Amino acid sequence: MIRRPSQTRPPQGLVHHPVTTVPVEGFKTVVDLLLASAVFVVSLPILLLGMLAVRLSSPGPVIYTQTRVGRGGRVFTIYKLRTMSHECESLTGPRWCIPGDPRITPVGAVLRKLHIDELPQLWNVLRGDMSLIGPRPERPEICAELRQVIAGYDRRHTVKPGITGFAQIHLPPDTCINSVRNKLTYDRFYIMNRGLLLELYILGCTLLKVLGLKKVYQRLPRRPSDD
Repeated sequence: MIRRPSQTRPPQGLVHHPVTTVPVEGFKTVVDLLLASAVFVVSLPILLLGMLAVRLSSPGPVIYTQTRVGRGGRVFTIYKLRTMSHECESLTGPRWCIPGDPRITPVGAVLRKLHIDELPQLWNVLRGDMSLIGPRPERPEICAELRQVIAGYDRRHTVKPGITGFAQIHLPPDTCINSVRNKLTYDRFYIMNRGLLLELYILGCTLLKVLGLKKVYQRLPRRPSDD
């Protein structure tokens, strides 16, 4: 059973600790490249099966691309298996996915549940756009709106975005401004407390989450205060 280290508990007010930069960044980059390469090779048969399922089940491209905001505000292209109807936002514009979203295809729902749709993002890690662990990247259009209503939102862009992160293993996907505020507090906590122990903790919890064992590490939800 993986227990949450005391330093990884988001306090009621964000605790600011000095961030180690050079050693952490250099080591993290090497680990990202090695792990992403290994996982990509091992998961390639699953990825190919997922691509085939998307191709046979609905019209449109197999790989879905979207612009996202990365470190320092740099915009990059993210890659995922398509899980929604093709051009589903042509009428509504960019918006968050909601529970029971009708835009998600039956095959897409399975891919999302098993997290197979995220596998192409390993290419983003190998390209240097993303890290395995970090705040989830958001779309430029949504970022522009969030900056207007959430103070300090761009603090999450001081590090590379990740496929998984401290906020993602504890909180559900964004659905409203309040959920973004909560996630931002968790993201800032991760940024200020980055280190080997926290990285291993997030990786371990992510594996448990993918295996459907989230209850092993999950505690009652906490609502960190905004600071």
